[in-house]
Amino acid sequence: MSAKKDPSVWQGFKAFLMRGNVIDLAVAVVIGAAFTNIVNSVVKGIINPLVGAIGTQNLDNYSSCLKDPCEVASDGTVKSGVPILWGSVLGATLTFVITAAVVYFLMVLPMSKYLARQAARKEAQESTKEVMEVSELEVLKEIRDALVAQRGSGPGSGPGLDKR
Repeated sequence: MSAKKDPSVWQGFKAFLMRGNVIDLAVAVVIGAAFTNIVNSVVKGIINPLVGAIGTQNLDNYSSCLKDPCEVASDGTVKSGVPILWGSVLGATLTFVITAAVVYFLMVLPMSKYLARQAARKEAQESTKEVMEVSELEVLKEIRDALVAQRGSGPGSGPGLDKR
């Protein structure tokens, strides 16, 4: 009896790292981090000035006070009162919606259309291949039937073509 040697922890870790989905995830994280800078620039350079046309350019300045008097220091610490900083939530929400829209319209939608076209092409190729296989099979059957008929109708019906 020979005992099977279990793979070492190092070999298991190496196999885990070499799987495609781990590499894809790492690439996605790096691209996502770089993409965050683009989205933040769009929010800072376009969205905030549009909002600034209505009020202030910094959404963080929008707030309400639950308990007066509300005083917030420039570093963000609350001196007195209970402020609700709904402008920060609005800014984060806008950033999320813009990010989701850009990801969807520039990445997800084109990729899904591309994959749908690829699937349609593959399906068309497979159906063409099936038609060709069926037609080849029909042609071979016709040749066989013609050979059987030819041997059966000639003088002497040849060996092995006994029709009983």
